[in-house]
Amino acid sequence: MNYNINHLKELESESIYVLREVAAQFENPVLMFSGGKDSILMVHLAYKAFFPAKVPFPLLHIDTGHNFPETIKFRDDLVEKIGANLIVGSVQEAIDKRMVTEEKGVNASRNGLQTAVLLESLEKGKYDAALGGARRDEEKARAKERFFSHRDEFGQWDPKNQRPELWNIFNGKHQMGEHFRVFPISNWTELDVWQYLAMEKVELPSLYYAHERDVFERDGVLLADCDYIEKKPGETVFRETVRCRTIGDMTCTGVWKSNASTTDDIIEEVATTRMTERGGRTDDKRSETSMEDRKRKGYF
Repeated sequence: MNYNINHLKELESESIYVLREVAAQFENPVLMFSGGKDSILMVHLAYKAFFPAKVPFPLLHIDTGHNFPETIKFRDDLVEKIGANLIVGSVQEAIDKRMVTEEKGVNASRNGLQTAVLLESLEKGKYDAALGGARRDEEKARAKERFFSHRDEFGQWDPKNQRPELWNIFNGKHQMGEHFRVFPISNWTELDVWQYLAMEKVELPSLYYAHERDVFERDGVLLADCDYIEKKPGETVFRETVRCRTIGDMTCTGVWKSNASTTDDIIEEVATTRMTERGGRTDDKRSETSMEDRKRKGYF
């Protein structure tokens, strides 16, 4: 399959520049890692940016305890492969010490509980910058972000404190207790990500490729059958060939009917679909401003 190599190399160069700026401007940055394709792309770019040295940022994973098993295995294998330092913030531990309260009922999810654990992990590690894989094309709340996104001492986003970014000049100055979220792949699209991963032959979790799985339908979304979701009366489990377009907590990550078994198949599928990438995320459907609300609380 043909790719616009110049376009992809320009995106790569921009992202690597941002990563190096973070290493230069901040004392203690961390790279947020979910095990999804965007965070895997971030690790790959960081590896290229600082090679032959090791990636200078530890990886921070906020573990809900309800992840796909394939995600955790891939995470551990990748960390071992590149020799990275992995830090895990546990939602289960936060529940056990009553820092957060677990939701109950058929629509319960731990996804929203990640915010408190993330903020605690950033505070505990005294990180002054947290690198994330958010992209502007994903969701309208993320379209407002700049590369260097200021957060106050409570981890909350305040657009009035955003620094201007003229001619790719980034300002990382902050007061004690404040920090920045940094988004090096802001200008990438889902299609860009897949084309670049294909061009670079980056290994990905098997969840992204078509596979048979037990699923059930809820509110027009297919969810993977698991012990973490209480089913409603009438919801029946059936076998289907599916894949993930995003990867998160199993309770809110929808899967898609698909026969795309190769990266090129996925690129063709993404290029022709009208459904947004996060269209299968049930956590985004809780309200029209769900992502915006989580961002203001410090979610990403």
